Amino acid sequence: MAGSDTDARASADGGAPDTVKILIAGGFGVGKTTMVGSVSEIRPLRTEEPLTMAGLDVDDLDGVEEKRVTTVAMDFGRITVSDDLVLYLFGTPGQQRFWFMWNDLALNALGAVVLVDVRRPKSSFAAIDFFERRGIPFVVAVNGFHGEHPYPVEDIREALTLPAEVPVLLCDARERESSRDVLIALIDLLIAQAAAATG
Repeated sequence: MAGSDTDARASADGGAPDTVKILIAGGFGVGKTTMVGSVSEIRPLRTEEPLTMAGLDVDDLDGVEEKRVTTVAMDFGRITVSDDLVLYLFGTPGQQRFWFMWNDLALNALGAVVLVDVRRPKSSFAAIDFFERRGIPFVVAVNGFHGEHPYPVEDIREALTLPAEVPVLLCDARERESSRDVLIALIDLLIAQAAAATG
């Protein structure tokens, strides 16, 4: 995989590479900031702030009691997939009080990754609904906390009531190659849908 600024600015034919905006979404504490940071070839932009006592009544820490910081606006990163394709990654905030920002972040996005924590699957329903309602293609990536994946893909698909055409992948958001494979699966989905639409 290319990773230099030169690669990002010039494709094989000497022109600028295509750029694609991708959202990394999901519930509170599912690993969005971690995924953007693990795969970005540049130092990611993060807008994390410490969790405070004032937020105890509005932030649901059930299952993520060890969490100490949270994204309040967005995460941003970049990955060069090939000489002629660069992905710009925008991680969404997870808490409900920041969801109003999702509409702006989704502008001109071609696709999305919905991260899921199987310990708290309901936390990702809102993200799935968001992209389904807007017709934005997405893949579901099940983040294996502590490197564990206790449930098979089909059980997860059924629990989330996902249609067969939505890819479901197991991943570890801490690992660059795992996060990269999720993004490649999304690009493959976008290419397949574009081919079907023109075919």
